[in-house]
Formats: sequence, structure tokens, C-alpha cells
Amino acid sequence: MAAADSRLRVRRKDNVTQIEFVDRNILDEANIQLIGDEIGALIDQDASPRLLISFANVDHLSSAALGTLITINNKIRGKGGQLRLANIDPQIYEVFVITRLNKLFQIHENTDEAMKSFA
Repeated sequence: MAAADSRLRVRRKDNVTQIEFVDRNILDEANIQLIGDEIGALIDQDASPRLLISFANVDHLSSAALGTLITINNKIRGKGGQLRLANIDPQIYEVFVITRLNKLFQIHENTDEAMKSFA
């Protein structure tokens, strides 16, 4: 499913595509572009995509990565799909609060909670 140089770990469970990041720091513009493209391709494969993105391994996130998340969210909503975020480090979550992105995204404490939230 994912290429050898993928920055993501992807698996399907109960009709939900679960995505985890390989990198602890999502700061590099080129990697963020690759991640966006890869997730975009996953969204394109589904008529009504249901994605769960886990930030369990992530320590740092750039503003460009946040921009990519917004793009992903818009693309999923455009197809009538659902996006959930989970396992966000408290320091990263602060950025979501400051930028008010915590109002845009459905953010859950952990993957189990996020999975239960899908309609």
C-alpha cells in the first residue's frame, strides 16, 4: 500500500484508514508535501473517506504541517467523509488551541476514543 520511502504507517480497521507518522518531527517542507500527497491519494481512493490521524510519535509540527492538515480536512469534507485526530502531545495541542484549530478538528485523547466517534 505505502511506498518504501513513505513518511506514514497506514492500516485499515473497521472501514477507517488509520494513519501514523514515521517521523517525530514534521518540519521539513518536502516531507510535509509528500505526506500531504500520500494522504490525498488515500482520500481519493474512498467515496466517503474516514481517516484517523494519530500523532502518537510526533514531538514537533510546523505551521506548514498545520496548513496541510487543513487542506486534508477540506478535501475529506468535500467528499462527505470524516477526519479524526488523536494522541496529540500537550505542547502541540497548545498550538491547536492558540490557532483555534481545536475548533476545526475533532481531536481525541487516544485512538480508541477516536475510533468510537465515527458515525
